[in-house]
Amino acid sequence: MRVEVVYCPAPHAVDRVELELADGATLAEALHASGLAERHGLVAETLDAGIWGRVQPPQTVLRDGDRVELYRPLTVDPKEARRLRYRGTR
Repeated sequence: MRVEVVYCPAPHAVDRVELELADGATLAEALHASGLAERHGLVAETLDAGIWGRVQPPQTVLRDGDRVELYRPLTVDPKEARRLRYRGTR
């Protein structure tokens, strides 16, 4: 089964790894096999991960063609960012 694992370390930067895994592989196995967490100095157990934009638990079984995504923590609250943009346009 083919899956891809993606992590965006910064805006407009993408680190993408394509993997060939055995049928029945889990999200946690894909993250470990990709090596993205280690490459970027992250602790995979503390990060949220998902499939196609939806957060999923690590034991989720993957399907062929899935896109596994590692999500970085927010640096700014989205509501506050919207307020700041609004104030800047007045």
